[in-house]
Amino acid sequence: MSLNRREKEQIVSDFSKKIEGYKAIVLTQYRGLNVEQMNLLRKRLREEKISYGVVKNTLMRLASKGTDLEKLNDYFEGPTAVAISYGDPILLAKVLSEFVKAQPSLEIKVGLIEGKVAAPEEVKALATMPSREVLMAQILGGIQAVGGQVLGSVVGMLQQVLGAVQARADQMASEK
Repeated sequence: MSLNRREKEQIVSDFSKKIEGYKAIVLTQYRGLNVEQMNLLRKRLREEKISYGVVKNTLMRLASKGTDLEKLNDYFEGPTAVAISYGDPILLAKVLSEFVKAQPSLEIKVGLIEGKVAAPEEVKALATMPSREVLMAQILGGIQAVGGQVLGSVVGMLQQVLGAVQARADQMASEK
């Protein structure tokens, strides 16, 4: 299918707008997947509010000019599809990694996580991390535990001081 200049400009413009506010972008090579498998992957990503689509490499290079995505220009070769997440990057990495385990013909080329280029291994490692919410809960739990320990220590010291004062008061009362 041949696109005219206006259609190409529209695609570039639309994609430039689409990548605004991203948290994670992952480029994949989908060679070897059939239509049913691609639709299954799209459906799974859509459930998580992640955009996924096949792109024309030359148009992607044009759309990436002046954006973080320009860092990935060397990877716009061969059959390329782009996954874009505006939420938790870990979720995108998990969905793609799970799919790669089931369909090894899908290949993660590279990722762009909050402006930083991530090798395929880094994207897969990100998938093993707990979600942002779980991490926040773990941090909060750790802070609460430390706070409880500090409070316990302060109460213990106060009890010792009060015990010493009470002992002195009892001693003074018995001397009278």
